[in-house]
Amino acid sequence: MARIENPFANDADRAAIWEMLVERDIAAFVGQDWSMVADDFDESRFLGIHAHNSTNPDEWNAAFPSLSAYRDEWLRQAAETAATEFAEPLADGIHRATRLTEIDITGDVAVARKKFDGAVRRADGTNDVLNWQTLYFCRNAGDRWKITGFVGYMKYK
Repeated sequence: MARIENPFANDADRAAIWEMLVERDIAAFVGQDWSMVADDFDESRFLGIHAHNSTNPDEWNAAFPSLSAYRDEWLRQAAETAATEFAEPLADGIHRATRLTEIDITGDVAVARKKFDGAVRRADGTNDVLNWQTLYFCRNAGDRWKITGFVGYMKYK
């Protein structure tokens, strides 16, 4: 399956953020290789908020107060996903379900809106449904964009 092209090919900043949050993130997750994305984070500023598939901020919490807490959960999810037998290449299914078309940049700060809406077919005939959204907060660190935090696992649709 052909991968979705970077929609920001003519905008270096947005293209770099898209590559970090879509292309590199999916490749690292499927390969269970945190080292591919470790440098994409600003560890000293990082905070990850878990929305628990809710639209109500009263139900959200700071589940990832440190990058190491998020890394451990990311690796757990990657291993759990890798243990699942899929009827199609996992990366293709995740790419098909992923959309990142809105990135607001103000000075050296960016907000990116990544949405997951689709399914990856499992070998047993069921689907692994991807249906949530994440707001990523990024900062230009001089030579590249880095993730300072996110509000993730928010209800989508």
